[in-house]
Amino acid sequence: MDSDVIILGGGLVGATLAVALDTHGLSSIVIDPADPAVTLAAGFDGRASAVASASGRLLDAIGVGARLAGQGCAICGIRVSDGLEPGALDFEPDADDGALGTMYENKLLRRTLFEAAQAAPGVDLRMQTRATSVDRAAAGVTATLDTGAVVRAPLLIAAEGRNSPTREAAGIAVARWSYDHTAIIGAFHHERPHDNTAFEIFYPSGPFALLPLPDDAIGHRSAIVWTVDAKDAAGMLKLGDRGFLAEAEKRMGGFLGTLSHATPRASYPLGFHHAARIVGERLALVGDAAHGIHPIAGQGLNLGFRDVATLAEVLVEGKRIGLDLGDAALLARYQHWRGLDTFMVALATDSLTRLFGIPGRTASAVRRFGISAVNAIPPLKERFMAEARGESGDLPKLLQGLVV
Repeated sequence: MDSDVIILGGGLVGATLAVALDTHGLSSIVIDPADPAVTLAAGFDGRASAVASASGRLLDAIGVGARLAGQGCAICGIRVSDGLEPGALDFEPDADDGALGTMYENKLLRRTLFEAAQAAPGVDLRMQTRATSVDRAAAGVTATLDTGAVVRAPLLIAAEGRNSPTREAAGIAVARWSYDHTAIIGAFHHERPHDNTAFEIFYPSGPFALLPLPDDAIGHRSAIVWTVDAKDAAGMLKLGDRGFLAEAEKRMGGFLGTLSHATPRASYPLGFHHAARIVGERLALVGDAAHGIHPIAGQGLNLGFRDVATLAEVLVEGKRIGLDLGDAALLARYQHWRGLDTFMVALATDSLTRLFGIPGRTASAVRRFGISAVNAIPPLKERFMAEARGESGDLPKLLQGLVV
């Protein structure tokens, strides 16, 4: 065999998995058609991601956290409100609990993980390369690449994103639907400090999220994820910077002061998908190839990191005791461990999206009641805090920052 695993897709989740496996002595061949000159360019991905504290421990455990040190913004609180009405729900950890997570710009995460994969001795990173054919057979996996090379491994891992062709070829059913909403993403500077607080303001058209970023030479910064009706997205993108910032400031009620220096904006449609199973014959799905959720709770990338931690732990243990890494019983452990967690997070996120996204006065009253209820029930609030940290349920050892 050429390597322990073949990973199709070298994005945030695929690269993290390759580095995690290398850290524990497993080799991988990572195949990705993307051109790094494009994907690592400053303007390629304007999003920012909330890396939960548990996911942060994963990155620390595989050596990536040290590369990111000092370049993110700690999330020390989350403030949730129904529009600008009084009675907000504040999530603030106790002084000895540490931050809920850290905000990183995706372009930073992408470059850091790419460089870590390049430097890892057990990672064979093949960019601008496609697998023209893949054979998953009883004896192993064989992939023919468009370079003419043939590579082999006992296991194939699909990290190709939500439209994974490998998942489709494997005949894995997927539940999916659209929310008929679009997320407008970008960033801007603001007059007043954000105090390391993330804001989630719910409007009938959807959530309006402000995510804290590190200050720069100009001043205070935040990223924005503005959910709008799909029919309004094109018009929002056509707004000039001045008009966009004026509309954003209106939605915020001016609590961060004057806005300025808007970055280029982008959009993406919001939808839900969930694979009926995440394993097949000598196959495992990770990240968006397995599940995709609404960004309302900021857990999409963290679910992918939990996939990485679980699959790495399963494979490292399998290698240690001499099992075939494509063994069905071994993959069943990954399916069992991740199946319930991803389903429960997806269900909760979809329920929140439907509850908080419906228009009208009745919905507004429901939102305010929900905020009041969580405030009044400490165990429920603590449960939300645990979800924000990514600490619900049993955690893989890599998420706990322990060496497998």
